[in-house]
Amino acid sequence: MYFVGLDLAWGQRNQTGVAVLDAAGRLVHVGAAISDDDIAAAVAPYVGGRCVVGIDAPLIVSTPTGFRPGETAYNRDFARYQAGAQPANTGNPLFDPPRAEVLCRRLGLDPDPQSRGDRRAIEVYPHAATISLFGLGRTLKYKRRERDFARRRSELLRLTDLIEGLGDADPRLHVGDNPAWLELRTRIEASDRAFQLNACEDPVDSVLCAYVALYFEQRRDDVTVYGDGETGYIVTPTLRSG
Repeated sequence: MYFVGLDLAWGQRNQTGVAVLDAAGRLVHVGAAISDDDIAAAVAPYVGGRCVVGIDAPLIVSTPTGFRPGETAYNRDFARYQAGAQPANTGNPLFDPPRAEVLCRRLGLDPDPQSRGDRRAIEVYPHAATISLFGLGRTLKYKRRERDFARRRSELLRLTDLIEGLGDADPRLHVGDNPAWLELRTRIEASDRAFQLNACEDPVDSVLCAYVALYFEQRRDDVTVYGDGETGYIVTPTLRSG
């Protein structure tokens, strides 16, 4: 069984991060793709059989305006950590239909979060995962909107450290012996321009997406599904108490 992570760009001109874990939590692929054709080709070896694909992008959108009900519920818990979700609705042409939905249909994946089928997809959010998994008090500031380059690089490297620390977690995540991961980390360490970090952040996020898919499969009682399969939802490891 494979667990695929897609840090999916909303449009087909920007980069999408792609990562794949095997059933033991070993990273077997990490990289980037642009078009839907590129993404489909990258994941094809892993989605023909049993799989869960964690997608960081709106997957089910039926609300005509404003927030989806699941986003509203999610924000009640996560906005305080600077991890709030933006509204996805069909009034935005990007979500009518959502790219994630189109890709999910193309790959033949079941997007119902309650499904027990062999080939499934779920909507996930890396920022939420960092809060729940690592007990952070706020999100790490490594995204493009962070203008302080040194801080951004430092925060992205901190995230790679945290991901590597999941080797002792339940479930375990093993990234340190994957050559593409090691190269990705080296590129972050050597970067001195924003565009270089831009090329790295999506693959890193995709590893978290894949891990949430693995977590969802192996620790279903320890995840929260905000929303439902009709109006849309976000899956994340449940927030720690306190």
